[in-house]
Amino acid sequence: MGFNCGIVGLPNVGKSTIFNALTKAGAASANYPFCTIDPNTGIVPVMDDRQDFIIQYVKPKSVVLTTIEFVDIAGLVKGASKGEGLGNQFLTNIRQVDAIAHVVRCFEGEVTHVEGSVDPIRDIEIINTELLLSDMEIVDRAVERTKKASKRGDKVLMKKLELLEKLVDPVAEGKLIREIPDFESIVEGLPEYSFLTAKPVMYVMNVEEDELLEDNDHAKKVREHAAKEGAVCVKICGKIEQEISELEADEASEFLADLGLKKSGLTEMTEQGYHLLDLITFFTAGEKEVRAWTLTKGTSAQKAAGKIHSDIERGFIRAETVSYSDFEQIKSLTKAKELGKMRLEGKEYIVQDGDIIYFRFNV
Repeated sequence: MGFNCGIVGLPNVGKSTIFNALTKAGAASANYPFCTIDPNTGIVPVMDDRQDFIIQYVKPKSVVLTTIEFVDIAGLVKGASKGEGLGNQFLTNIRQVDAIAHVVRCFEGEVTHVEGSVDPIRDIEIINTELLLSDMEIVDRAVERTKKASKRGDKVLMKKLELLEKLVDPVAEGKLIREIPDFESIVEGLPEYSFLTAKPVMYVMNVEEDELLEDNDHAKKVREHAAKEGAVCVKICGKIEQEISELEADEASEFLADLGLKKSGLTEMTEQGYHLLDLITFFTAGEKEVRAWTLTKGTSAQKAAGKIHSDIERGFIRAETVSYSDFEQIKSLTKAKELGKMRLEGKEYIVQDGDIIYFRFNV
């Protein structure tokens, strides 16, 4: 599994349409709020040109792609943090994801907007406010409980209280947790809370087909807002993605080219998701199988081995490694070894994006 991404937004902004297109899961979509009653989940393979190239020359018996899990979460409304609409159950679903894809309506059209008009910045603020109010309630409760428990002098609890208290004032002032200085170290020390506004966000601007190449006024405003927040943006047309999802790979490429696009919305969302979460891909390759593995940037070879199996991590000896750029030139793992391009790396080696690795181990 690469990562899981929760798709959120107000009702009728195109969330389920985009989810259907991305996952081909057929989640219901309709012109009224709360069509999505339960979170829909779809596992999507990550297409990687590098893996395709490796397969072409290694010619394995089987291929395993890495994947993304998309979770379509019902539309939130004002008051969701207090139980309005479908309320807290969906806020709970968001807590379980690694990243948030916040779908923002940037098209006019005839579909009814739950707020009566199209205003992407207002919509973003509504969602962010509900997520923040939920975090605020959790912080306040946690501080109260931890204060009582820490009176016994437990150093672990005292440290947790210190971290929680760093959140109290900024959150009360309306700051998203990811906007608080050094929030990463605070959140790392409080993993049990899974704060909503600490999660990395990509804004998915849903536009009409003729607005894909050039931003309309709504999209421009979202980009400006995202820049201030330090978030990333992806522009997508839900209708186009649905059409692409029904095509074969060659037809999809041709269709995108006809539209003047280099990549699909799914590809863009995948790339931005990896960027948001500091993820990379490494490969294992042989006649039996070529497989892609997702890894956090900065991970050691021994920890990477654990992604495959805990025994390989425990009995790690070395990692026989070929960089993708070298393989691209040589087109053979055997020749890479003969030419001295296969390196023997130890347990502290930091795996690089695209590395092709064979782990030696003994247990």
